[in-house]
Amino acid sequence: MTLHSHLSKEEKSDPGATFATRLRILVAPSTVSAFARKVGLNESLIRKYLKGSEPSLSRADQIARKVNVSLEWLATGCGYQYRQAEVVDQAALQAASRITQQCLAGETIDLAEPERLTLLVSVYQYLRAHKKIDGYLDEPGAEHFAEHALGSIQRAGRL
Repeated sequence: MTLHSHLSKEEKSDPGATFATRLRILVAPSTVSAFARKVGLNESLIRKYLKGSEPSLSRADQIARKVNVSLEWLATGCGYQYRQAEVVDQAALQAASRITQQCLAGETIDLAEPERLTLLVSVYQYLRAHKKIDGYLDEPGAEHFAEHALGSIQRAGRL
């Protein structure tokens, strides 16, 4: 198992990649001139960045916002490339589904679909919020959380 094999393709970083490398990825579908217009910067400045010059934080943020990528990804290569596209963490979703099913298996009261989905999403969010930098998912903590969340959902349904 490699060091980051548990991370999704979108989360892996390439330590050898540079800002210029990531910028080339963004420029590639068009010309440098068209890209410069799109992000509202001078073409010569974009060419300077493509040759290895590092932009200021405000310029990098301007580029990231205009092309809808994560500033973290553009600056460091880490994290998700796209800002507004919600990427589902498949490992966390599978774990949340398994934990939710296990939690509901011992219940005598059958939850309606909206309550089951609420529990699943809650467990998924717990796992994502508590995911370690090495990708470890706190499944034991999520199981404990799921039981408490289920109790809250059941109490809210009886009110």
